[in-house]
Amino acid sequence: MGAGAPADGTSEPRRTSRRFPLITKDTARPEGGGRAAPGDAPAPARQWPLLAVMGGVALGLLVVAFDAFRVGTLLIGLSLLGGAVLRRILPTVGMLAVRSRFTDMATYGGLGLAIILLSLMAQPAPWLEIPFLDDILHFTVR
Repeated sequence: MGAGAPADGTSEPRRTSRRFPLITKDTARPEGGGRAAPGDAPAPARQWPLLAVMGGVALGLLVVAFDAFRVGTLLIGLSLLGGAVLRRILPTVGMLAVRSRFTDMATYGGLGLAIILLSLMAQPAPWLEIPFLDDILHFTVR
């Protein structure tokens, strides 16, 4: 047996590097995609990060349904930003992990920030006015 051969006698060499192989044979779990609680915990407890984000989004949609558009969309945006923070600080987040940590944080954070900014600038009586965006809007609508 050679230096890279496994002890079980198969001819396939054992991997000694943590790098991904050049050719993959299946889909790897995303980084941090393990359970957020021990395996003997009930299913909702294992997926609490995802349920927290989805609960915040559902609450925001419920508030929007009761005719408080700005507050509801702020809740949705803050829930997505909370998902980005959870993805950053927790080692395992269950099904909240979709891709790599950076991709998840950029996606959750970018969408959350965009939703918050759009809700703050929504008409009538916007809470936030950004002059150059108003100029761009008038230029494109003309």
